[in-house]
Amino acid sequence: MQGKTILVTGSTDGIGKQTALELARMGAHVLVHGRNTDRAKAAADEIASKTGAVVSFVTGDYASLAQVRQLAEDILSRVNRLDVLINNAGVFMTERRLTEDGFEMSWQINHLAPYLLTSLLVERLEASRPARVVSVASMTHAYARLDYENLQGEKEFKPSRAYSLAKLGNVMATFYLAEKLAGTGVTVNCLHPGVVDTKLLRAGYSIEGTSVENGARTSVFLASSPEVEGVTGKYFDDRKEAAASPMALDAAERQRFMDVTNKMLGL
Repeated sequence: MQGKTILVTGSTDGIGKQTALELARMGAHVLVHGRNTDRAKAAADEIASKTGAVVSFVTGDYASLAQVRQLAEDILSRVNRLDVLINNAGVFMTERRLTEDGFEMSWQINHLAPYLLTSLLVERLEASRPARVVSVASMTHAYARLDYENLQGEKEFKPSRAYSLAKLGNVMATFYLAEKLAGTGVTVNCLHPGVVDTKLLRAGYSIEGTSVENGARTSVFLASSPEVEGVTGKYFDDRKEAAASPMALDAAERQRFMDVTNKMLGL
């Protein structure tokens, strides 16, 4: 990964931080992303001291689409190439709250914001080809209920249902972008990281999980392995291609879902 520039969103702790650490160990220039400048800088400094790699940091709160757009501008102004984008940032909301943009928090932070950021960085990824987009989804996407009148818990809000639906969004966006970017040299894949002991898992499910080292394995694999060079539009689990939900594989449903997403974002 020498000479590669990699952005890992949500990398001040948990799976994202471990992913950034391991890619820095491989010699990549890693951009650590967080909501808070102090935490992002501290994580970048720690990773740099452990690896001797060049590690930078960027900030932007996904609860603000204006900040997502500013984040993209900052990245584009600071790096002239982007070889890998890892969409890792995510939250589990235990109650229904709206962002400053008027969207339900889980829907925006887990689905709208990473899709918007990816869209804003696509041209730089294409110019750096071969390049990769890797999104951390979840096996819970298979449990999502798709009700277009209740995408944001307008009628009924259940935390696990909101999370599953946003993770379905990650998978839908992956397959949609893979088709859209076919032939450009940019591959787009997503993954289930496992049941990992993170703040998100404890907030959402109150259970223990595997280590962040195990949780980062598939993200690192998809970002770096020659085995997946040219592979696109796939869902992975434990570094192997796995079956996504039938809903995610339904081309007509996926188009409808992404049309709604694009309209919300004005894309």
